[in-house]
Amino acid sequence: MSIEDKPAVLQAENVKEKPRRRGCAGHCLKFWWVYLIALLVIIVIVVPIILLVAVPKLAQSKLDEAELTVDSIVMTNSQSNNFTMAINSTIRSDGKVHAKIEPFTGKMYIEDIPSHHPFAFINFPETTSDAFQVVNVSQFTPIDDREAFTTFNTWLLQNDTFDVTIEGDTFVRVKGIARRYPVTFKKTVTLPGLRNFEGTTVFDTSISLETNRTKVPNNFLGKTRIPNRSIVTFEIGNTTFYNYLLGQDIGEVFIDNLILKPGNDNVFDMRATIEQGPIVTALGKKPYCDETKGVLPVQLRGKNVTNNGQYLSYFADALASANQTIELDVGGTLKKSLNITIPCSKDQ
Repeated sequence: MSIEDKPAVLQAENVKEKPRRRGCAGHCLKFWWVYLIALLVIIVIVVPIILLVAVPKLAQSKLDEAELTVDSIVMTNSQSNNFTMAINSTIRSDGKVHAKIEPFTGKMYIEDIPSHHPFAFINFPETTSDAFQVVNVSQFTPIDDREAFTTFNTWLLQNDTFDVTIEGDTFVRVKGIARRYPVTFKKTVTLPGLRNFEGTTVFDTSISLETNRTKVPNNFLGKTRIPNRSIVTFEIGNTTFYNYLLGQDIGEVFIDNLILKPGNDNVFDMRATIEQGPIVTALGKKPYCDETKGVLPVQLRGKNVTNNGQYLSYFADALASANQTIELDVGGTLKKSLNITIPCSKDQ
């Protein structure tokens, strides 16, 4: 057998290595002062920066990102200098930061008026950073700025929508940190307006030709349905309106105990004292004597509002800010009540 045919022999030699030092035992012992300085830097500089800068910024950021929705506003017990206000709202957030927001007083103002004069103040209770929570407030509310509150009612009456901001300074406590941090709560919400009570109707009407106001103080009676497109409930009270026909003042309209709730179910008894002459003249002219079949475009404008024996200027002035046109079937009422039809004048 040749040398090439011999089987290969694999040999392994066990060599005992010198043990190596693991970890930083030697290094740390030699440079312990470096680690001490690094620890002190973390304690003295980094931790305060986190507590004084990063955490407050995070808390404010999360508060800014939260969404406030105002579900309803109820204004009751309306008096000259105060009223009772209840606000039901919800706050939504991502719920990732566990914190509590301390109670605070928030001012409410119309966002699009640059002066930002508050028309009311709301006392928010303590809230949390939960992903969803209901916040309901009911409080006695003094009217500190009558002009601002009148402006709010006017904007609410005339607009389709408008923006209201709620703003106040408070403190937040983050779970696990004893320190309280200052934050600003500022949310702007879009509120639906009343659109000047567009769509108001008058029905079940009756008319009298009696001129003796002692016998018949109001010669026009009926019911009115007033839509409330807003989320606000108003206790307005006893309301008097000027009544115009074709630009001429023809009398007054009265609605007592007026409380407007959101929706289309606001039906009230109404009464009016109107001059007969302008009505008869208008019914004899075209298009009212033929095309509209006696339906007249009368206009109402607020004159006076009282509640609990007190004059409410903030409602009266708001209602006086614009005329409201109502299509009134006077011709049909005359026909139904007195069997009278006014023909077109020969001069037409």
